[in-house]
Amino acid sequence: MPAGVMIPARNMPSMISGNGNVTGFGTSSGLILGQIMFQPNSMMEGQLHPLEMTQNTSESEIARMRDEEFDSTTKSGSENNEGASGNDQDPRPKKKRYHRHTQHQIQEMEAFFKECPHPDDKRRKELGRELGLEPLQVKFWFQNKRTQMKTQHERQDNTQLRTENEKLRLDNMRYREALSTSSCPNCGGPTAVGQMSFDEHHLRLENARLREEIDRISAIAAKYVGKPMLNYPLLSSPMPPRPLDFGAQPGTGEMYGAGELLRSIGAPTEADKPMIIELAVAAMEELVRMAQMGEPLWITSLDGTNSMLNEEEYIGTFPRGIGPKPTGVKCEASRETAVVIMNHINLVEILMDVHQWSTVFSGIVSKASTLDILSTGVAGNYNGALQLMTAEFQVPSPLVPTRESYYVRYCKQHAEGTWAVVDVSLDNLRSSPTVRCRRRPSGCLIQEMPNGYSRVTWVEHVEVDDRGVHNLYKQLVSSGHAFGARRWVATLDRQCERLASVMATNIPTGDVGVITNQDGRKSMLKLAERMVISFCAGVSASTAHTWTTLSGTGADDVRVMTRKSVDDPGRPPGIVLSAATSFWLPVSPKRVFDFLRDENSRSEWDILSNGGVVQEMAHIANGRDTGNCVSLLRVNSANSSQSNMLILQESCTDPTASFVIYAPVDIVAMNVVLNGGDPDYVALLPSGFAILPDGTTATAGGIADAGSGGSLLTVAFQILVDSVPTAKLSLGSVETVNNLIACTVERIKASLSCENA
Repeated sequence: MPAGVMIPARNMPSMISGNGNVTGFGTSSGLILGQIMFQPNSMMEGQLHPLEMTQNTSESEIARMRDEEFDSTTKSGSENNEGASGNDQDPRPKKKRYHRHTQHQIQEMEAFFKECPHPDDKRRKELGRELGLEPLQVKFWFQNKRTQMKTQHERQDNTQLRTENEKLRLDNMRYREALSTSSCPNCGGPTAVGQMSFDEHHLRLENARLREEIDRISAIAAKYVGKPMLNYPLLSSPMPPRPLDFGAQPGTGEMYGAGELLRSIGAPTEADKPMIIELAVAAMEELVRMAQMGEPLWITSLDGTNSMLNEEEYIGTFPRGIGPKPTGVKCEASRETAVVIMNHINLVEILMDVHQWSTVFSGIVSKASTLDILSTGVAGNYNGALQLMTAEFQVPSPLVPTRESYYVRYCKQHAEGTWAVVDVSLDNLRSSPTVRCRRRPSGCLIQEMPNGYSRVTWVEHVEVDDRGVHNLYKQLVSSGHAFGARRWVATLDRQCERLASVMATNIPTGDVGVITNQDGRKSMLKLAERMVISFCAGVSASTAHTWTTLSGTGADDVRVMTRKSVDDPGRPPGIVLSAATSFWLPVSPKRVFDFLRDENSRSEWDILSNGGVVQEMAHIANGRDTGNCVSLLRVNSANSSQSNMLILQESCTDPTASFVIYAPVDIVAMNVVLNGGDPDYVALLPSGFAILPDGTTATAGGIADAGSGGSLLTVAFQILVDSVPTAKLSLGSVETVNNLIACTVERIKASLSCENA
């Protein structure tokens, strides 16, 4: 068609079907996506479209009406705008005339179309006057232009859809071919759609998983469990004292802190990890069975208070385990059950977080670290978590060697509300001649109880060379009470009550001295917790801190250590001396505990109070037992020239052990803490007492039983002898600390002996 010629809109048989619908601009048997269908009113977008003038007008009448509108005999291009029936038309045929628009008219309308493709009547009339055209001519030109543009766009879209459809068809064929020839990598069955039901596929996967688990168990039984254990070397003597150069020059004295066990082990190899996993799975099964089984595996004592392991029955029930018992070691096995005030999820979190675990059990765990994490668990919790750990277990006395252990800790959820955490030693993965303790499957079974409580069944099962234990503690250690399950459960129960006290909001306000400020309570309890941890870390033969043992103190039963405190906001800077000793008292543990924690009897043994009157200013209860509390004491000096002193004290007791730990504190710093300030910057040097039963009785009461046996008392002091870390340590300072602890011991013995008499 020549450029610039406008023709009336005609019927388009290739687009308009008999039912009035507009079809696509081409057909293709391969066109699946994007089939184009339009409604009649979507073809032209203006309300004056010729197809919209009347629904009853035929296609021939519409064409004839458009011809008449351009007839040269008409006086106006708009005379036939309303349409007419066939009876009103002149039967004489009329000659059609086509009007060619000028180039200028086309350019102007093209420019106007870009700005406004749908002009209204007013704008069409204005444009017609400017270009010398009738409004109807302008109207039809715009309609034709819109139709032309839409046709072009639809043709382009149709071409693009055909291309995309062909691409999808080829991809579909390729995927079908791949599915028809593929197989499941887990079960080996076909994976083609329709060839296997969902249930069948699920069963195949489950069977494959079970076969794989059986293969792994068989492999560990053949490769690992059946391997003979290396015999543990016999312990010849406890670690000898290390001399210290009193010049305190850098590098003098042999420092130890990492522990021989930790230094001798490294990260597991990839070949070790499958064996570790299978050993943990087998240990978990053994722990759960040992926690749930009764006689004949566990034999109840005559008084009904203890359960003893039947070793012959154990070997028959668990023939493989982690191998036979090495020569020269003793077996310690115990089980204890208690209900604690903490929900099962929080208990699992404490056990699987090494920092929380070592904090809660600071009286038993002197050092702990996670070496590697083989699994973090699934579903956002610790179910399936697997950790390689090393830990050092202690009795709060310098006369009992610590027990180092390298083991894997495995956590598993067995049912809704039932969890278990198990430890088992990994000694076969390394060849170290220094191991003196091996943990057979040990840990706890945790069951959810109503109202936020949990039922905990604890199993401790170790093989240990205990010949380094001092005669004073042999009875306690050999009875299993020093490291046994009862001590773990009693400590956990007491700490759960302490944590509940931290979160308590219903604080009674009637008692004098009770701290009711919630932030102040939390800060003070946090400070006391740090004080207890520091005391426990330095009172035993632990290697957790870089202490150096001094020799030549003049008293074999007093252990003196020194360390330099530098850049530690929780300790005063300078040279710190620590002295500790343990001795037996023919007095019940409860009586010793009550005597030492009572501020009214403090002047009988505390030399530092210098005869002053001790008064309790504030306290925080930590549980049901009145002995479990944190107190702030004020020492009113008898000498008017001396200023008063504040002492922070925590006393805690359970059926297996008791502690009275205290430290002088700065008055200004404590005011900040009581108002909810940060307690980490309060400098502390804790001293105190650890009280244990002597092991001669096996009553259930333990410490709580006032008439049971004697007591093993450990006294420990930490003294800042010089505020300059680089200063030289004098023999006079050591002698002063030694005299201080010896005098305190004598005062305690004298006071309690008089009362006992």
